[in-house]
Amino acid sequence: MKLDDIKHGLSSFWDSVSDGWQHLRQSASSSLTRFKPGTQTNLPTQSQVDDGFYLPHVGWSMLGDDVFEDDKRIVVRLEIPGVSREDLEVEVQDQSLVVSGEKRFEREETQGQYRVLQCAYGQFRRVVPLPSEVLSDQAKAVCKDGVLRVELPKALPAKPRKLAVQVN
Repeated sequence: MKLDDIKHGLSSFWDSVSDGWQHLRQSASSSLTRFKPGTQTNLPTQSQVDDGFYLPHVGWSMLGDDVFEDDKRIVVRLEIPGVSREDLEVEVQDQSLVVSGEKRFEREETQGQYRVLQCAYGQFRRVVPLPSEVLSDQAKAVCKDGVLRVELPKALPAKPRKLAVQVN
C-alpha cells in the first residue's frame, strides 16, 4: 500500500464523516428542544445521581417531526416519548404548530442510587413551521405510542374575482 492510497482513504473517510455531521446538524437543529424543570417534574437532586454530567436544571432532547402536505391538509407527526396526553397543549400560532407540555420524572420505589440520567424531563415548547395556512379550529390531534399526530385542514385560497371595467 502506498502513501498516496492511505492519504486518499483518509481523505475519503473524512469527507464522509464531515458530510454526515453536516446532514445531522442541518436536519436535527430544529428538533433540538430544551426542557426546563417545572413545578411537577420531580427530578432527583444532583447529589442523588452518580453521574458527573448530570445537571438537573439543564435538559435537551430531540423531538423529531414529520410534516406531510397534500392538496387538502397538512399532517404533523411529532415524537414525544414519555409525555402523557394530559400534559400536552397543542395550538396554532402565526403559521406554526406549537406543542408544549411537561415530561415528568418517575422515581423508582426502592432504595438505591441513579447512575446515569440521560433522558430530558421538564417543561418544553416545540414550534413546527407550517408550509401553508390552515383552519386551526378544524384540527384533529391523536396521541398514540409516544407520537402526536395533528391533522390540519388547509385554508382554501381566495378565488380570484373578475371585475368588469369599462374603458371609455
